[in-house]
Amino acid sequence: MSITLYVPGDAAARALGADEVAAAIEKRAQEFGIKVHVVRNGSRGLFWLEPLVEVLTSRGRVAYGSVQAADVGSLFAANFLEGGEHPLRLGNIEAHPYLSRQQRVTLRRVGVIDPRSLSDYLAQGGGLGLAQARQLSPAAIVQAVTDSGLRGRGGAAFPTGIKWRTVLDTGADEKYIVCNADEGDSGTYSDRLLMEGDPYCLLEGMAIAGLAVGAKRGYLYVRSEYPDAIALLNAALDNAGDWLGDFQIEVRRAAGAYVCGEETALLESIEGRRGIVRSKPPLPAIAGLFGKPTVINNVITFASVPDILARGAAFYRDLGVGRSRGTLPFQLAGNLKFGGLVEVPFGSTLRELLYDYGGGSRSGRPLRAVQVGGPLGAYLPESQFDTVLDYEAFAAIGAVLGHGGIVAFDDTVDMAKQARYAMQFCAHESCGKCTPCRIGSTRGVEVIDRIRAGQREQIPLLRELCDTLTDGSLCAMGGMTPYPVLSALNHFAEDFE
Repeated sequence: MSITLYVPGDAAARALGADEVAAAIEKRAQEFGIKVHVVRNGSRGLFWLEPLVEVLTSRGRVAYGSVQAADVGSLFAANFLEGGEHPLRLGNIEAHPYLSRQQRVTLRRVGVIDPRSLSDYLAQGGGLGLAQARQLSPAAIVQAVTDSGLRGRGGAAFPTGIKWRTVLDTGADEKYIVCNADEGDSGTYSDRLLMEGDPYCLLEGMAIAGLAVGAKRGYLYVRSEYPDAIALLNAALDNAGDWLGDFQIEVRRAAGAYVCGEETALLESIEGRRGIVRSKPPLPAIAGLFGKPTVINNVITFASVPDILARGAAFYRDLGVGRSRGTLPFQLAGNLKFGGLVEVPFGSTLRELLYDYGGGSRSGRPLRAVQVGGPLGAYLPESQFDTVLDYEAFAAIGAVLGHGGIVAFDDTVDMAKQARYAMQFCAHESCGKCTPCRIGSTRGVEVIDRIRAGQREQIPLLRELCDTLTDGSLCAMGGMTPYPVLSALNHFAEDFE
């Protein structure tokens, strides 16, 4: 009889030495003649404790972290295979305050199951949503998603049910489901954690979408920098057998451009062309992939659907506040003591995330600014840390929740430099199709450089340029670049002097 251990195969854990730890455990066990079965699970998202090793004992799973290969000898000496005491022993990781205070719904199996095992997924409640969907009419599935209040988790927060109903009601000989897994925002990794830790949940959500709108084929467009996620998704598809029925999913490696996260540029890329933003209308729900009606949602949106079907729309709708229903995985990064993933219902505050979970700054200095929603999100000062995590509350202060990425900065940050970075990022990543984005961002870098050199009379010109980008850009790439620039200018004006 072998002893089961869990050592994350997640990219972050591997970068911190998880592969070496797994190999050291297997080697030491072989030397002692002990049979072990090492499961490469996903990361639970407590990155300061990675590599996090869990041992399945008669008393449940006992965690140790962060474990390095050099620690394996002392762990065996402490009889860790039976949950023995050791300075790295954490006990039941689910009782850790960082996890126990969360309400994990969409990512509850990440770090718990073997991501390659369909039977493990089904044993942990997976598959119930797809089974329920197969008992319903397409209209009933769409109605359940609509009633849940689910909105797109990719950043735009568009009501998912409305998008699906549009595709359902549009006549066509073929329809498509497309998952946008081109997760390129700074400070975001929830898509990667889900794909590397619970890939069947994503596949199930896409299959339910196919039943809802009458699509038989889906495409999973995954960021090219995520080779581990791509490998796991393909392995899950190979192991799925006939579980997905006649719904076929193909994994596509993304083109490596930030703009391909925009849904129409993504479609161009899948079709084999350069990722350039399309003019709208027509909307992709009417004429999308190969000119056919197409549902496009991101990873967390699709992964939220199985629970809505399995547990009922009311379960999901009863979480959250206002028009922001359900949960959102927030990703803490930057200058924070405890960076990691926090899934909670809408309604908490930014301050709670930064201090109750993040533990304040890693440097020990005061937090001065926080960027929420990726590289095109606004910079929020300390006076706005009590803003409720809600789409409308953030819109009211000129900010966005986006994909839930949060990057913190202490009081040593130069916010004029950060504003310049935002303009430079847009200039570098622009697809070049529209003039405001292509030319405006380049001129914006030059104007900010003149302001930083002392030409404060250029500030009105910068504001006018931001208006042009907002009102004239073809997509959110240029349209949102003013968010970080103007927020830095409005809240941290002293850095531009």
